[in-house]
Amino acid sequence: MHLVDLGIFLAYMLAMLGVGYFFMRKNSDQEDYYVGGRNIGSWHIGLSVVATDVGGGFSIGLGGLGFVMGISGSWMLFTGLLGAWLAAVILIPRVKSDPAFAKFFTFPQIIGHLYNSNAAKVAAVICFLGYLGFTSSQLLAGAKLASGTFEGFDLHTALLVMGAVAVGYTVMGGLKAVIYTDTIQWIILMAGLMFIGIPISYTYVGGWAAIQSVLPPEFFSFSNLSWQDLANWGITIIPIWFVGMTLYQRIFAARDVKSAKKAWFIAGLFEWPIMAMLGVTLGLLSRVAVEQGALEGFTTAMDPEMGLPVLLSNILPVGILGLMMSAYFSAILSTADSCLMAASGNLTTDLLDRLFVGKSLKTQIRYSQFFTFAIGAVAIFIAWQMTEVLSLMLYSYAFMVSGLLVPVVAGLFFNQRNSTAAISAMISGGTLTAVLGFSTIALPFGLDANLFGLTLSLITFCSITTLQKKKQLYDTIS
Repeated sequence: MHLVDLGIFLAYMLAMLGVGYFFMRKNSDQEDYYVGGRNIGSWHIGLSVVATDVGGGFSIGLGGLGFVMGISGSWMLFTGLLGAWLAAVILIPRVKSDPAFAKFFTFPQIIGHLYNSNAAKVAAVICFLGYLGFTSSQLLAGAKLASGTFEGFDLHTALLVMGAVAVGYTVMGGLKAVIYTDTIQWIILMAGLMFIGIPISYTYVGGWAAIQSVLPPEFFSFSNLSWQDLANWGITIIPIWFVGMTLYQRIFAARDVKSAKKAWFIAGLFEWPIMAMLGVTLGLLSRVAVEQGALEGFTTAMDPEMGLPVLLSNILPVGILGLMMSAYFSAILSTADSCLMAASGNLTTDLLDRLFVGKSLKTQIRYSQFFTFAIGAVAIFIAWQMTEVLSLMLYSYAFMVSGLLVPVVAGLFFNQRNSTAAISAMISGGTLTAVLGFSTIALPFGLDANLFGLTLSLITFCSITTLQKKKQLYDTIS
């Protein structure tokens, strides 16, 4: 990589650390650190939401889907649009207008209000583990991008560098630093993809005629996927909008119901079609370059998620490469920081809250920063052990969804407040999904493990609720 590109990239990283330091000096308590003072506007939150949800993992993952299946891979983020708009219409008015939630920082606090403190602890463990894995997936995405772009930069070295920057400014600045850097990062990414990545890649491979001559027709069809693909993406991604800790933090950070709903509608449109089509198009163009033999040493048998960074490193001129890499690292950092904040919030607010009793506001922030740093270090270690970004992300999503969706929907919308049923549903659903996800068992019809975990969670919740109601009725009659 040329010194000019490296200079641009390093300047960007230092700027992100500077934002973290700026907000570290402005944060006065946990309200500032975890929910941004509850006074952030729609556009900042909307761009932060889409930057967090799509981010680097989905950016690299979308490139891999475009490489393998063409523009049909964009349907994965269509489920994100559906989830965002459903949450805007159904969830946000219920959560943001309820005065009981006005001082909450985390999603498990809502579970605790709906059920009891034990249910909140179980939810916190599930959220913590899920977002720990999700943070790891983002750091791995950054490491893949760096190692595929910078000559002589191996995956593990890149992981340490990416981890240090992401953890560093998140530890310092809290949610305000996360949301405001997300806005900057998303603008950089969108501009980089639209005005640099796609035009130069398109010209490099020889234009439309060359693309058509290399790839089969199905790469240009929106139906080049199975119903299982769409079902698995939907069952995993749509529900996360109802249980995602990063999303509840932003609901709490919004000024009011109207601002939060507007933010979610903005996020949905940016997910699909805008980001979805940009991501898979670049992945498709990298496949064309590989088929043409233009990317030395890279074949279709290699990791498809590496095709995009290798393409960009080969085609972009000096100076432009640094800008484009900064754009992609922006996306990665925008998700890594949010997930790290979510995991930290779960640990400090829901699991280790007694440590903060009686402590000064300054001490509370220092404790929060320490635990954020420790979680970041563990996330780097997990990423060190993994190889595929999209799988790690979807495993993390599925684990949270299958454990948390049924209890939160039952409690918020159906007034079913049985704590035993909620705890049992969370444990059974999350555990089954985790076991099936990491096993080699072939599931029926190729469906995702999350579907079976959700089904067990629902059956468990309904069964226990029904049995206890019958018991109460029997006791009353007796």
